[in-house]
Amino acid sequence: MFALKKLSPTITDMIRFDHSHVLVTFHQYTVGATPKVKKALADTIASALEIHATLEEEIFYPAMRSIDNGEPVLLKSVPEHNEMRRLISELRATPPGDVRHDQLLQELMRDVIHHVADEETVLLPHAERLLSKDRLSELGAEMTRRRIELVGPKAGKLAIDTAVGFSGSTAAWALGILGALTAATLLTRKAKPA
Repeated sequence: MFALKKLSPTITDMIRFDHSHVLVTFHQYTVGATPKVKKALADTIASALEIHATLEEEIFYPAMRSIDNGEPVLLKSVPEHNEMRRLISELRATPPGDVRHDQLLQELMRDVIHHVADEETVLLPHAERLLSKDRLSELGAEMTRRRIELVGPKAGKLAIDTAVGFSGSTAAWALGILGALTAATLLTRKAKPA
């Protein structure tokens, strides 16, 4: 019988992957890029962060609160997400040719980098110490199901923004294709009966 939890990465690995995706996208953003590329990259970053924050707030944080409600990084995570959402709203309302757009994206990414550092050095290792591998995988499968629901209506726009934003990056395209092929190979292997 097919079980998503057996194919899904752990929730902590998925969170780390989301962090890496946003940081790689941010590194494609340059002040000298065309407004079209800036908008596509900013939209890619904003959508990825919104989906990621929703997934953490609906799945990861409640699981962590159930075992350690007093963890300081956990306590400040939702307020940090709310500040991120405020900056995203302002970023989306600012034309990409406006210098303020660049400043807002830089401010957003400073906040995100700080948040990521706290999660990756404190909260994720804490979760890996307190939750079993099976529980981390169950939460990863739950996150995968919810991600599909959140991404579905945005899939076309996300694909276009990613293509436009990364259009000048051969390395990014090569890594994307390699990643897709690797994922397909792993899923095909794991889905075959033993």
